[in-house]
Amino acid sequence: MSFEVHAQGAVHVFDSFECAIQCMAPICEHCQCRIVGHGVEAGDRFFCCAHCARESGVRELVDHA
Repeated sequence: MSFEVHAQGAVHVFDSFECAIQCMAPICEHCQCRIVGHGVEAGDRFFCCAHCARESGVRELVDHA
């Protein structure tokens, strides 16, 4: 059973969520993990959390518990 993901004008077909995540999820600029769920953005940079953003020099982001 396959499914389609429509994003930014393109259609992608996958047979598992794992494949979709590997193809489409952004990568944290600091630790290189796939960002699944809530990440943080600083301009055009993506991070998995505010800690990784701070480690990369971004100071204005804060984790909320």
